[in-house]
Amino acid sequence: MNKKVIICGVDTSTLPKLSQSESAELLAAISHGDGAARNYFINCNLRLVLSIVQRYSYRVDDPDDLFQIGCVGLIKAVDNFKVDVGVCFSTYAVPMIIGEIRRFLREGSIRVSRGIRDVAYQALQTREKIESESVNEASIEQIAEEMQLPVFKVLYCLDAISEPISLSQAVYTDDEDSLALQDHIADAKCSETAWAEHVSLRDAMDALDEKERNILTKRYFEGKTQMEVSREIGLSQAQVSRLEKNAMNRLRTEMA
Repeated sequence: MNKKVIICGVDTSTLPKLSQSESAELLAAISHGDGAARNYFINCNLRLVLSIVQRYSYRVDDPDDLFQIGCVGLIKAVDNFKVDVGVCFSTYAVPMIIGEIRRFLREGSIRVSRGIRDVAYQALQTREKIESESVNEASIEQIAEEMQLPVFKVLYCLDAISEPISLSQAVYTDDEDSLALQDHIADAKCSETAWAEHVSLRDAMDALDEKERNILTKRYFEGKTQMEVSREIGLSQAQVSRLEKNAMNRLRTEMA
């Protein structure tokens, strides 16, 4: 039985497992530019990231941060792995994932140049100076005017030295539920209109036959050319073009 671990919203117990032959097939497809195979292979190897993150989780408050950094290492490993080197993928990927995590722990999540830090610390000193001479809190505009710098530069430098906060950090907790910072952040791309359009598009795609849906997925979601699609599905470019045009017309009709 798989142990259920949820990290970054991913239930690792539900992740698919690959046999050695399936891994080899996917890696071969990835080496030929198959984006869908790449995404599926990365998803199947998230357990590998989790196993490494668990070694270092005691060093951070939120293991989600380490998991995200480990995923960066996994993606780099997938994109740089050569199928002809005769090495198991996990043997190649583990050191790369560990390297990303150790670099994160050693250097911190954000590296700030000395020039930016100097301006930020000068701004903090200026704020103390202004507030020592007044009963009111110093505004950014006052600090910028005193330093003879643009307001946006002062804001930028102060933000750069601020301690980063994980989006998964709880900002409210009671006996039954908790809210994370990410629950309070609005996403302009996820408006009601965008959500409705997404649902309409998904329903319209489901109404297409498998071949038409496959062509549109490769053309508009994977960014492939008609020639690339024709080679992959074994049809001429003219046939692909005709099927794509028919599918687009059906999509318009369904969504209307």
